[in-house]
Order: sequence, then structure tokens, then C-alpha cells
Amino acid sequence: MSLRKKIANSPRINRMVEGFFASYIRFAFRTSRWTRSGLEDMDACVVNGEAVMCVLWHQRLIMAPFIFNGPADARMCTLTTAARAGRLGGNIMTRFGWETVPMSTNQRHVTLSRKVLRLTREGCSIGATADGPSGPPRVCSGVPVMWARTTRCRVFVVSFATRAVIRLPTWDKQMLPLPFTHGALIGKEWAEVVPRKLSDEQAEKFRQSLEEALDEVTDATDAAVGRGSEKTNKVSRL
Repeated sequence: MSLRKKIANSPRINRMVEGFFASYIRFAFRTSRWTRSGLEDMDACVVNGEAVMCVLWHQRLIMAPFIFNGPADARMCTLTTAARAGRLGGNIMTRFGWETVPMSTNQRHVTLSRKVLRLTREGCSIGATADGPSGPPRVCSGVPVMWARTTRCRVFVVSFATRAVIRLPTWDKQMLPLPFTHGALIGKEWAEVVPRKLSDEQAEKFRQSLEEALDEVTDATDAAVGRGSEKTNKVSRL
């Protein structure tokens, strides 16, 4: 095994990286001025113990713990992959009190669905990136629609933006906010109700609807801090 892989696979080094990012995110949030809008209905659901589904673009994932602003005992879980980046992201979220549900290529879809459904029935909300874990960026997959159909949770599309950011060298150019800036946290409910039985045409209609709703709320956060739209060139889905 190469030295680079040994370093990347080191639990001690991974804990240090996770701790650094979690501390930095808290520092950036506390030292900046934030506006929060459109999230009142989601907050009310969580306060009442109702599980919700929170969907955002992977590029805006880093500030998700501050978008989901429930009481101290509110539960939120996120689906993570077995890949190194997925584990790292999931472990950072656990430092904010989130739970993780690891997805394995060897795990049957029905088994994972039952696990997620059980969590939502216990009042645990679900966080999902519509284009994760590997893109293409800002192209919604069919997975969030599937979870909306399975869990029957109310779905909220959310995003953040800050005036000053660092762009990480990832496939989606992950946005890391700088401290001492102005930021916006914005969300809205996705009004569609996904039926339990879907044709392929219906599934695609809902996928496109969710993608458009995510683009709208993400562009709204950019506009709120005086930035232009971050929308990338969409890749046509076959």
C-alpha cells in the first residue's frame, strides 16, 4: 500500500480532519451574519416530533447542520456511502449530533428501505443530497423521489450561500464559507405528493420537479448574498 493510501486510511488522521472541518464550520457560522427564511414550516414539523426529508445539492452540504435547526433532541440521519469521502462527510455530520446510515453495494435495496422507513417512523428526519455522492452536479437523481414515496415525509428543499467562500477541489466544487461574512439559509416545501405507485414517466416528472425546486431555492440563496447563480451546465440524462 502506498504512503498516500496509508495516510488516507489512518483512523487517527481521519479523526483530525473531521475535527478540523467541524470546528471550522462552527467558527465560520458564529462569526458571520446570517439570514434564515422559508424554514418555519420545517422547524414546526421537527418541534412537533414529525420526521421530514431535507434535500439539497451536494455542493451546499457543509452547512446542513445549521439549516436543520430543530430542538436538542431532534434526530436527523444522512445516508453515506462506503467510499472514503462519504465516510468522512458522514463522520463530520455526527459531530453535530446527526446519525448516519451507511449504504453498501452488497446491501439489498429493500433492506435499506426498511431501515430508513423505521427511522422516520421513530421521528428521525432524513437528509439527502439530490446529486450525491458523485454527480453530475446539480442534476437530481431519482433517489430522493424514491425516499419521498417510501417514507411519506414532507419534503423541504434547502440551501445556503455566503458572500465569501472557498471552493474545494471536488467534483461539485464544494462551497466552504469563509468567516466574518454574510450568509443566507433558505428553504421551502416541495409541494408535490409522490404516489406509492409510479410509472417511469411519472417518476421522471417528479424528478424534474424536484430538480427545478432545488435550483430555485439555491439561486435564491445566492441572490440573497449578492452572488450570481452557481448553476452548472446540466448534463443530459439518458
